[in-house]
Amino acid sequence: MKTKIYTLLLITGSFFGIHAQENNNPTIAVALPSVQNLEIPQKTAAKMINLELIKLKKFNVYDEFDVTEVMNSNPAFSKDCFGLNCLSTFGKALKVDYVISGGIDRIGNKIIISLKIIDIKRGAIYKSSFKEFGDQEEELQRMIELTLREMLGFDVQPEVESQLSFKNDVIVASNVGRINNSGPRVGYAIVGGSLAEFATRSQDEGGLDVVPAFSMIGYQVEKQYIGTENFSALIESFVNVSGLEQGLFIPSVSLMNGFRFGKSGFEFAFGPSFGLQNTSEGFYDTDNTYGKGAGYYWRKEDYRSYANELIDPNNPQPVADPKYKYSINLDRRGTTSISARWVMGIGRTFKSGALNIPVNVFYSSTRKGGMLGLSVGFNVFKKKETVNYKN
Repeated sequence: MKTKIYTLLLITGSFFGIHAQENNNPTIAVALPSVQNLEIPQKTAAKMINLELIKLKKFNVYDEFDVTEVMNSNPAFSKDCFGLNCLSTFGKALKVDYVISGGIDRIGNKIIISLKIIDIKRGAIYKSSFKEFGDQEEELQRMIELTLREMLGFDVQPEVESQLSFKNDVIVASNVGRINNSGPRVGYAIVGGSLAEFATRSQDEGGLDVVPAFSMIGYQVEKQYIGTENFSALIESFVNVSGLEQGLFIPSVSLMNGFRFGKSGFEFAFGPSFGLQNTSEGFYDTDNTYGKGAGYYWRKEDYRSYANELIDPNNPQPVADPKYKYSINLDRRGTTSISARWVMGIGRTFKSGALNIPVNVFYSSTRKGGMLGLSVGFNVFKKKETVNYKN
């Protein structure tokens, strides 16, 4: 029986001891903080500060109803009461030991929280803290928790602080700018292989009968998706028309992935290019077997007409196959289809004030042929935009 009485007294003593300890904690009230460029209201921000203070169990925190009652008694307490004098007067009206207030602001792509605790008896700042966080307004309560714990000397979770803190990352960070280098391009290219043969082939054989080199004029649009001081990754699209100086109209569209290195502006890009082509089925008479000259291009239709003329009408026979195998070749008289090529380029952007002059050497490859050329462009630097810009 005595044991039970002692146990009951011990529990009762512990209970009152704990509450006595809590009652000995200094009192604190939360004034309305300044909130700028955020969607959260002042009262909600004050409730968050109030809740996080209660969790720390370092103060006896006045509830919002007691604070609201005093605020309603003096309009000055609920409007722009952020300075030392006003907060001290507010604390005296509440008869608390401390008042906490501060500011929560979004500046650019970060959220800044600055909190201060005013010692009412001394009329001076007791504690203060200033922290920068990434632009994650939905995590505002955790930001307030980190700020309070650091200010009052409590441990913080490093992983949480790392996730919420503002970072000057070396890559894909919000503060990295991007420059739009879109602009016109002009150039000249020499063709080789099957493209050169098609260009120099006579028109009656389905060729172009031109010089195997073409001027180029077009417009490039580029968008940067990764950017740092020493490296940029780009998506580049290029619309181009070739051969205008020889009376030709050869359109193409290229889509490339580019990498630009360092302040010197060296660049490497690669990707597919699409255009239109005319092709037919035929063969090249390399040995002048059919009397049109060595290397003459015979379309399948032309050869069949030629072979039919050799058949004796009194002794009809099937048209004999040529000694050469048929293949698909470029032919302006043939069927139109979409062509695909692979483009690679390397170059450098030269700068003069706000003027950028990109110079690139490129190679475009196709089946049994290719194109080697040089292009030059210009664009004027207008503005920078943040990579993670939010409207």
